[in-house]
Amino acid sequence: MSQTLAGQTASTAPSSSRFALVDLARGFALLAMFVYHFAYDLSFFRLIETDVVIEPGWRLFARCIAGSFLTIVGFSLVLATRKGLNRKAYLKRLAMVAGAAALVSLGTWFALPGNFIFFGILHHIAVASVLALPFLRLPVVLVALAAIIAFALPRFVDLPPFDEPWAVWLGLSHVPLQTADFVPVFPWFGFVLSGIALARLLLPRLADTRLASWQPHLLPARIIAWGGRHSLPIYLLHQPLFIGGLMLATLVVPTPSPEERTFRTDCQLSCASPNLPQQVCRAVCACTVESLKREKLWQKALDGLLAPQETLRMTELAQSCLRERERQ
Repeated sequence: MSQTLAGQTASTAPSSSRFALVDLARGFALLAMFVYHFAYDLSFFRLIETDVVIEPGWRLFARCIAGSFLTIVGFSLVLATRKGLNRKAYLKRLAMVAGAAALVSLGTWFALPGNFIFFGILHHIAVASVLALPFLRLPVVLVALAAIIAFALPRFVDLPPFDEPWAVWLGLSHVPLQTADFVPVFPWFGFVLSGIALARLLLPRLADTRLASWQPHLLPARIIAWGGRHSLPIYLLHQPLFIGGLMLATLVVPTPSPEERTFRTDCQLSCASPNLPQQVCRAVCACTVESLKREKLWQKALDGLLAPQETLRMTELAQSCLRERERQ
């Protein structure tokens, strides 16, 4: 889950009308996104063994981040249009988000041609910011009902036309897609509508409270809120910085070869048992690989050319690694 920047098209109101808690919430969502993207990059460069893309916990984390950003998009749209829509500011911000989305598509087309982002979180924010406009004045009950329909629609619609390439961005296709980030209109537009409904319910009740005028005073909160106010440039810059830093790191700490990753995976499968947690097996197998390299047996082990005595030595090395791990 590349995942996102919320409320960019909604920031059309004067700065005096900003709701600092929304900036803070967006800033925390950015921090969560940093965590996910850094883990994703570590996984991509094979600096960690976890496959972040398919691991259920990480997938859920990414979905929660995207959902929180899109909910803030809807909330911010209501907040920014309380005194009417500033068309010039709105269109300017919309153009910025759409342009940033185009840059993401172009950049990933060259960097990841088989996995490029054609409708990611920024594309969704741009489209949703237009689709959401009629809902800003509808009764809250209708907005909530529309959100429920948006969430449910992909489960109940299964029509061949939506499987065509031109329609997959709607999210009603059941054809597997190859892309680094995909945030289709449905069901994700449901989060934007949920944010609109939430803002319509809460803002009138918060108008004359201390929360409406609250401003962060502690330095960490001020930094996070500042990040929330400038989420678009931060979003565009953070991944190139992460990837550039990790590319430099791989020059210092070489990543395991495909053969070594296969060996470690097979080793961990043979090691696994109810009495040996996965992390212990991972450490033992890594230690065994280093021991084989140290004794000049590594290439023979990969090629399956170990003599019986050398095979016995490999077993001794693995047992020694296990004993060392158990002593820790």
